[in-house]
Amino acid sequence: MNREENDIKKKIIWFAVGLIIFIIVAFPFGFFYVLNNGNPYTKYIANKNVPVYLEKKGYTKKDIMEASYVEPKYIINKDFYHGHYMVIFKDEQDVTYYYGITKKRKTVKQFCEKDKLLSDGVTDIFEGKTKHSEGKCVNSLENRN
Repeated sequence: MNREENDIKKKIIWFAVGLIIFIIVAFPFGFFYVLNNGNPYTKYIANKNVPVYLEKKGYTKKDIMEASYVEPKYIINKDFYHGHYMVIFKDEQDVTYYYGITKKRKTVKQFCEKDKLLSDGVTDIFEGKTKHSEGKCVNSLENRN
């Protein structure tokens, strides 16, 4: 073996060692990022698809008080991506609606569960009919095996 071949082998070995060290160091940072902020891909598709869905339903920015991606702290329906998109409408500020994205076709569905702010400041989860309830909602707490 000549000197050039040895140098190339050494460079390859050092590159492989550096790559392994980088992966070992980067993995925990990525893991904690996803734990704290949610999956970036899920966040992207929710922020892309749900506002368009709401526009098609006839809602404008004037109708919505607050809307953003949220990451639930519990396991949800396995047919949906884990992240939710929460919406509070201006004409019903005490109710928070949640929307999810299906894994198969990436369609938006409203979840039946809503958060209602009670007069004492406590939030209660309920599934009743409200102003902005859709006819066919999906239970986010079903199909969680």
